[in-house]
Amino acid sequence: MTTAFPEWFYPGPPGGWTADMLDHLPPDAPRHVELIDGSLIMMSPQTAFHMYAVRLFENQLNPPEDLAVVREMTVTLGLRQRPEPDVLLVRRSAIGDETTSYKPEDVHLVVEVTSAESLERDRTTKPIKYSNAGIRYFWRVEKEGGLPVVYTFELEPAVKAYVPTGIHHKRLRTDIGFEVDIDLYLEWPPRSGQ
Repeated sequence: MTTAFPEWFYPGPPGGWTADMLDHLPPDAPRHVELIDGSLIMMSPQTAFHMYAVRLFENQLNPPEDLAVVREMTVTLGLRQRPEPDVLLVRRSAIGDETTSYKPEDVHLVVEVTSAESLERDRTTKPIKYSNAGIRYFWRVEKEGGLPVVYTFELEPAVKAYVPTGIHHKRLRTDIGFEVDIDLYLEWPPRSGQ
């Protein structure tokens, strides 16, 4: 069975898609759409693992008062780059009632929870784009044996590339300008009835 794309989607606007166009997609567009290299990326259905991992970081990151945890918001990295990380730490001063995307200079941390369809983008494409934009911290969350594993990275500013700072099983302890200590099993697996 094939599903036809809506008329607005293909072939797209003359000259291709740009970051500002995401704010003007029609009402029938999917809720979560990223722009990577000028191409629209539709998000696949979310798994229970993905939901619980996002919730874990949303609830357990305790940043200082000048930072706030936000989820599923885009970061405008350039004319044709507007990815949507799963969780972000952003400057509180950058949050406004009408904010639809953040600037990289307002982003302190990006967290990507991988899925089967996003694995290559989350391991390769997005980290390069985030590091080129100067975002200091990047975490990638993968499922291993049914449980979350967090790969942490910090920007090496001289070369604008991420260097690994750890692989975290069971507990995430690190420093990203403030101490982080998260029990990775706190909300996983879900208790019966959830």
